[in-house]
Amino acid sequence: MDTLATKKTNIANWFEIPVKNMKRATAFYEQVFDVKLAAEEMGGMKMAMFPMDQNSFGAAGALMQHESAVPSHAGTLVYFSTQSIEDALRRINANGGKTLLPKTGIGQYGFIAHYEDTEGNRLALHSMK
Repeated sequence: MDTLATKKTNIANWFEIPVKNMKRATAFYEQVFDVKLAAEEMGGMKMAMFPMDQNSFGAAGALMQHESAVPSHAGTLVYFSTQSIEDALRRINANGGKTLLPKTGIGQYGFIAHYEDTEGNRLALHSMK
C-alpha cells in the first residue's frame, strides 16, 4: 500500500491565507519575508503565490482573496520558518502587523512566536535559534 505513512514526506503540502486587501497583504508578506509573490487568478479567486520549489519537501502556499475567505484568529495556525524570530517580528510590526506572542522557547524544537498580519489573521514563526 502506498500511503503517506510509508513515504518520507511531510503530510501538509499547501496553505492559503485569506486576505481582504490583496495589494496590502502582498506588500506586507514581501517585506516581512523578503520574497516576491506571484499574482494569479483561479476560479474567481485572486491569489498571490509564495515562491516554491516543486521538487522540495514541505508546504507551499498563497494569499487568497475571495468573498468566502475570512481572515481570523481562530482555526488552523500556519508557521513560517525564519532564521531570526526577532528580526521577523521587527519587520512584521514595522509593516502594519503586530506581535501576539513574543519569542517563546519550546525546548528541543526551538522557538515560536505568533503575530497578526495586516488582514487580521493569526499566524506564527518558527526558528531553531
